Amino acid sequence: MHLSVEALRRLGLDEVWWLVAPQNPLKSTGDMASAASRLTHARGLVRHPHIRVLDLEGRLGTRFTSDTLRALKLRFRRTKFVWLMGADNLSQIRHWRRWPEIFGTVPIAVFARPTYCRSALAALPAHRFVRRRLPATAARRLADLKPPAWIFLWSMLDPHSATQIRQHVRGDRHTA
Repeated sequence: MHLSVEALRRLGLDEVWWLVAPQNPLKSTGDMASAASRLTHARGLVRHPHIRVLDLEGRLGTRFTSDTLRALKLRFRRTKFVWLMGADNLSQIRHWRRWPEIFGTVPIAVFARPTYCRSALAALPAHRFVRRRLPATAARRLADLKPPAWIFLWSMLDPHSATQIRQHVRGDRHTA
């Protein structure tokens, strides 16, 4: 929620869409609640008029981010999209299917995450697209730029993770 509000403010976005995936291909189904349960839970968390929780991947029939972004751009031709992610994802996006295509489809805003900033900025994707990285002062222009274009934004480092939130919801006291 914190990063969504930061994105609205710093990037000058009209809306932030939370796309609740039917299943993350990199995670075990045993580690995740059902898509319907996650969608309901996420909608219960959001109380902001410019943040929408959607099940677009389920409706579009896509499974991978690269496919979802391509389908969104086809369906919403006049919409300017920016992919938002934490530095933890930049650290491991090289394991995602067709990750360079993600960089070439929409501009990307990467937000600082505790313990991941150095590894994210040293990772292969950051190096491959280093010449397409913009300074933080360009944040409000990001949505208007032709990809690949990306920005790394420092912000308050929120220590919460999706894994911790899932454990809390399940009543699990163990940490990952």
